[in-house]
Amino acid sequence: MKKTIVFRGSATALATPFDEDGIDYISLTKMIEHQLANGTDALVVCGTTGEASTLSDEEKRELIEFAVKQVRKRVPVIAGTGGNDTKKACALSKFAAECGADALLAVTPYYNKCTQRGLTAYYNAIAEESRLPFIAYSVPARTGMKIEPETAAKIAENELAVGFKDAGDSIADTARTISLCGDALPVYSGNDDRILPILSLGGKGVISVMSNLIPEKVKRLCTLFFDGNIKKAAELQTELIPLCDALRCEVNPIPLKAALASKGFCRNLLRAPLTELSLENENKLLSLIDKL
Repeated sequence: MKKTIVFRGSATALATPFDEDGIDYISLTKMIEHQLANGTDALVVCGTTGEASTLSDEEKRELIEFAVKQVRKRVPVIAGTGGNDTKKACALSKFAAECGADALLAVTPYYNKCTQRGLTAYYNAIAEESRLPFIAYSVPARTGMKIEPETAAKIAENELAVGFKDAGDSIADTARTISLCGDALPVYSGNDDRILPILSLGGKGVISVMSNLIPEKVKRLCTLFFDGNIKKAAELQTELIPLCDALRCEVNPIPLKAALASKGFCRNLLRAPLTELSLENENKLLSLIDKL
């Protein structure tokens, strides 16, 4: 089953800028416009990088609605609406549809988890409630569970399943998922150090952290691959590995927030229990960014 995909190339998983009162929408406007000016193919709000787990329900709704209005259909807006309570995930997904989001990013349930059969039911419920295209998001290091390749194939049977964000650690699982699903479930890398490997297996792009900082380079990496210039794409992927590593020296988005603050995009404020980047890691990260 061939699907109409939401985007091909590079989507940025936007960080959420804060001030003392909550979400800093002035900074968010600046960040969104920077992304659009530098060729990003889609924007994700309320994702892992956006600290969705510490946003209130009201903040999530405000953030999704603001992003949709600010972007004005210049690129797709993908709203993170998943969670460990199917009822709440469905309600937020329905709201995202009502305010004009183009698609959903739904992480697997976490902490309480569920069976693989439960995962299929979870995604089908979100699709039924919202009637929006959705990207299933597997990130086992954070959630304690993964979407198995065979389960991905079951999810792909839903007509609204238009993507799979793979932030796992097994390239063999990625290959099996692509083999089982084909065009019925386009796969996106959820790890910046695996953009080219997943593209080479048939992936359609990346939902990226580092593109908050260098959207034009992440976009170029994808474009080089799609244009058949594999050698240049490989050189760029290799060049960016030190930045990928530096942005993972502490839990995402701790390093990213420090980097964005250093470039004047937002303040270096995170929601507890996240804490600011250590001085030692900050010095290393900012020195690397200056070289880039």
